[in-house]
Amino acid sequence: MGQTSRRINTHRKAKEIINSFYDNNSHCLIIHYSCESFYDIKDGKTPRITSIAVRYLSTAQTKSFSIHKVAELRKIALDQVNESYDQLEKEMLKDFYDFVKEHKDYKWIHWNMRDINYGFEALQYRASVLGTKPFEIKDENKFDLARLLIDKYGKGYSSHPRLPSILEMNKISPKHWLNGANEAKSFENKEYVRLHQSTLAKVDVIENILKLTAEESLKTKSKWRDIYGLSPQGIFELTKDHWIYSMILFLISALLGAYLGKLFGN
Repeated sequence: MGQTSRRINTHRKAKEIINSFYDNNSHCLIIHYSCESFYDIKDGKTPRITSIAVRYLSTAQTKSFSIHKVAELRKIALDQVNESYDQLEKEMLKDFYDFVKEHKDYKWIHWNMRDINYGFEALQYRASVLGTKPFEIKDENKFDLARLLIDKYGKGYSSHPRLPSILEMNKISPKHWLNGANEAKSFENKEYVRLHQSTLAKVDVIENILKLTAEESLKTKSKWRDIYGLSPQGIFELTKDHWIYSMILFLISALLGAYLGKLFGN
């Protein structure tokens, strides 16, 4: 298989996966979480989890799990959370994995949650370290939107870091959004509510990006040749995806046919 064919097949598969979310949106969830900065940890421990947000794609209702909510239920003041952090995190993760178990067959849509630094594996490991049993989500039910966008639009679809860049291009301005540096600072300052609000904001923007992508209206830096390649097959796929190009090709074909008919008819 040539490079152009691989690019087209990769684009087509990503598009089919994204469309499938909306074909069965009642069984799709969007997940994001916040944690201690993994860049600043010196002792080799995995980052502490502060909050997790899970949104139902069909209803936009969001289920959240957070340190400060558990602390409030246990009548622990926010300025004393650090003294009981492990126990509070354990209870939060237990609640989360009870939820996961109830939604084991759902599709879980995420942004770069791929490894032990930041990802499903990190959540599982923290739960195990703290003494609560995680419920594993099957890999085939995990869908990384960050990678799907690369597959659909090509590697150059946005600048790095890609998430803030794509938000800027599409004029999405989420309230309570914190970048990585500000999240780390908020953790150091024990601003757990602020971190939780940022997590909720991020599942919201991930859903916005997903919806725009499915509607073929997401603005990116990609040119059509980056997506489809320069070949007859690529042009054919372009016309299938975008009606305006299909119309242009139809008009060109009609004009060319009329010209050739006139030329050889005489």
